[in-house]
Amino acid sequence: MSNTATIQSTKPTWAGGRSPFNVSYGKLMMWIFLISDIFTFSSLLVFYGATRFANWDIWPSPDMVFNHFPFAGHMHLPLFFVSLMTFILIFSSVTMVLAVEAGQRKSQNEVAKYMLLTILGGLTFLGCQAWEWSVFIGEGARMYGNNFGLTEEGFKYAHSLKLFDHYHWQEGFRMAGAPQFSAFFFLVTGFHGLHVLSGVIINVVVYINVIFGTYERRGHYDMVEKVGLYWHFVDLVWVFVFTFFYLI
Repeated sequence: MSNTATIQSTKPTWAGGRSPFNVSYGKLMMWIFLISDIFTFSSLLVFYGATRFANWDIWPSPDMVFNHFPFAGHMHLPLFFVSLMTFILIFSSVTMVLAVEAGQRKSQNEVAKYMLLTILGGLTFLGCQAWEWSVFIGEGARMYGNNFGLTEEGFKYAHSLKLFDHYHWQEGFRMAGAPQFSAFFFLVTGFHGLHVLSGVIINVVVYINVIFGTYERRGHYDMVEKVGLYWHFVDLVWVFVFTFFYLI
């Protein structure tokens, strides 16, 4: 009887008892947070899809809106820049996987290296998004300020004549459907960008702890796995944002 009690007392505890899911408390709470965030992003994307379906005849074409590239002038390069952004974010997810794997092997130097690469990837993505936003806002203000915008009737007429191929991305962005499109675009990409920014900040904190050997003294790198879950979630959400706004 006493031996059984001794064996049970040495088992890891989880909030007063054994974990029902065989995971740590921190990982379980991270999963709960991510599930709640999934509902938020899903609601935004579903609302966007419904609005676009209701206004399909006046909605800007993505390949005419997102065809800009830094230092390329007005060259028509549809989806080149956002594809680069997507590659950067996915690459940062790969480096995070490597950081988690190195943490499981308790290789401090490798964890630090891959965490730094993940941070640089996140910062690069944010820089790309800031450039995209600044271009959209600047061109939108200039076009609307000079009263160059098309009316809804003019937009439909141009569409009926198949004239859209003659417009640069700035014109496509300010067409009749642009107010609703731009509102959703800045809301959803901004909300996602906020998640990326918070992820970068958390990664910086974890990176500093790795450098100072905090997790070495604890004997595990569970915190790297927790922030890894969050970072992979941010990357996965971007895949849906990319699909909804840039591809279809």
